[in-house]
Parts: sequence; structure tokens; C-alpha cells
Amino acid sequence: MHREGTTTILITIAVLGTLNAALMFGLPQQELLQNIVLVISVFLFVMVLQFFRNPTVQVPVNSQHVIAPADGKVVVIEEVEEPEYFKGKRRQISIFMSPINVHVNRNPISGIVKFVKYHPGLYLVAWHPKASTDNERTTLVIQHPNGTEVLMRQIAGALARRICWYVSERQIVKQGEEFGFIKFGSRVDIFLPLDAEVKVNMNQVTQGGVTVLAALKNG
Repeated sequence: MHREGTTTILITIAVLGTLNAALMFGLPQQELLQNIVLVISVFLFVMVLQFFRNPTVQVPVNSQHVIAPADGKVVVIEEVEEPEYFKGKRRQISIFMSPINVHVNRNPISGIVKFVKYHPGLYLVAWHPKASTDNERTTLVIQHPNGTEVLMRQIAGALARRICWYVSERQIVKQGEEFGFIKFGSRVDIFLPLDAEVKVNMNQVTQGGVTVLAALKNG
């Protein structure tokens, strides 16, 4: 289990345990109701456990590849204007993470962290056009050893209420290692140079730390 799930799992156990105990002792004759609530409680607990799972992945390290920062589905591949850091045109690839996906976020490339900024905001559904500019989000930029910069943006969704990141500016990071986590449904945008060779298609399912999103030029 991921460390971000410890508090949520303990709260879930306490709430569901209290509810079931209250029914058992307060309504001892209502066996059908007790059984229904117990089944629902087990289902909810399993859902919470699966959300915070943290499987080991075999990262296919390649210095020219940009690997997926998250599990999910590719929902955007387009040329856009990136206004926060680059202030210019970039190739955007967005990955939508549903509540059943692994929500660990991984470094798409190795390099040095050049920029980190957290933005409080709204909780629009992750696929909303304004989610990338209006929702709670964190922007991180990693500079490849060849000088190319890749920007990632963790975006909270309608259910997400906490974005976590574990890197800081000037930190050296390794491709495939964990850099963050988003709780309960979200999206990750990645902004690449226009000459990057995109290796994925729309609606393709990605595996964080494994799926190759694009190949960078040599610099």
C-alpha cells in the first residue's frame, strides 16, 4: 500500500467498524440489514485498498524516451500554448486517471527539477476544458541532460482533494521513480517540444513508468 493511504485506510476501518458494531448491538434483530451493510462495507474497504495500491514496475530506462507519468487513458494529444512556464507552443499529452487506476505519479525523464509550483483551485471534472487552468494543480519541470525541458502538471479532479509531490527545485531525479500522488481521480498533463515524436494514440491505455509517450530529439 502507498503511504498516502495510511490515514484514509485507518479512518475507513474506524467508520465502517463503528457503523457495523452500532447495527449489531443497536438493532440485533435486523440481521438482513446488518448483512447488507456488512457487504457494502467490505466492498467500500476493498475499493479504498485498491486505490492506494503501489505495484512495483520494471522501468524500461531510455534517455531519449518520455515515459508515462501515470496509469490511465490518453485523452489529449495536441499542439497548445503553454502559458505558465514556457509561454509558447508545446505538444500536450494528457492522461486521465479514473478512481480504479494506480495513482502513483512517476518521472517521465531523468534530469534536474527546474520548477515546482502549487496552485490551489477548483475541483471541476478532470476532462473539463478549464480543469488545467482552474483546478487545484501542481506544475513541475524537469530538464533533460541534453537541455530539453519537459513540463508535467498534476490536476485534481472532481473527487480529488489532495495533490502530493515529493520533489523540489534543483533536485536530481531518475526516470520512472515516484514524484507524486493524486487522491481519488485526476489527470496528468505533460508538455513536450513540438519536435518530440509522439508514440501513443488517443484513448490508448498507459502504465505509469512503462508506456513510452514520446521520443525526444538529441538536443
